[in-house]
Amino acid sequence: MNQTMNHEHRRLAGKVVLVTGGTQGLGADIARELAAAGAAKIFLVGRDRAAGEQVATAIGSAASVIEADITEDAAIDRCVEQAAAHAGRIDVLVNCAAVYDDAGLASTREQWLATLNVNLVSAAIFTQKVAPHMPRGGVVINMASIGGKFGVAGRAIYPASKAALIQITKNFAVSLAPAGIRVLSVSPSWTWSPMLGRMSHGSQEVADNVGAIVHPLGRVGRGEEVGRAVVFAVSDEASWMTGTDLAVDGGFSCLGPDQGMSAGRWFERAAGQ
Repeated sequence: MNQTMNHEHRRLAGKVVLVTGGTQGLGADIARELAAAGAAKIFLVGRDRAAGEQVATAIGSAASVIEADITEDAAIDRCVEQAAAHAGRIDVLVNCAAVYDDAGLASTREQWLATLNVNLVSAAIFTQKVAPHMPRGGVVINMASIGGKFGVAGRAIYPASKAALIQITKNFAVSLAPAGIRVLSVSPSWTWSPMLGRMSHGSQEVADNVGAIVHPLGRVGRGEEVGRAVVFAVSDEASWMTGTDLAVDGGFSCLGPDQGMSAGRWFERAAGQ
């Protein structure tokens, strides 16, 4: 048992990691799991230095914050150069930064451009800039979403950005394979977060009860569960995986519009039975 736990802690030993959006929310959860798996250095990239410093303090000496506006190429250059200078390389890039400004069909051009700039274009540019600093065995993780796989009323930009992330994951995986760099996307479903906290008035129990309707495993996900999937994806255990998407969704994507119930059960529900 102790040997297993020790292996789990060391599986990313010596790795230099850069996480965009790592100063809060899901990005911070992922960073904590990468640290727990033994990453030697984790750079948390975001615009809120104070929030990032809190995350870094909780993680320990392995973590540090790079304050940057990732919609600016010069800021990305500075960020990558600072991280690469630490150890002469970057082993893992996690593109997790995202915004959610989305009015669906009513979204303005400004909303489209601003959201795609963060969620999609910055991930592409980060990958472009980091790849020359990656050794063979390097890994890029694009944080996509089940939102990029299904239609939903009232939203358009966020799902489109995530669908595009899944697509460029395939393209970049082919482009970077000769360099020995793997590229994967990870698609969570509803995951406990500040956003779900607002919708559930701070109650994880309420969020779980609502999430149970559309998740066969009966609740919403936890950030650490997504983080552990990322740890697996960037570890040697996943060395024969590239260009694919990992669904970390409690079974959400295996349900159709009938939510897993037979036609007979739907007719019974409609009849109040």
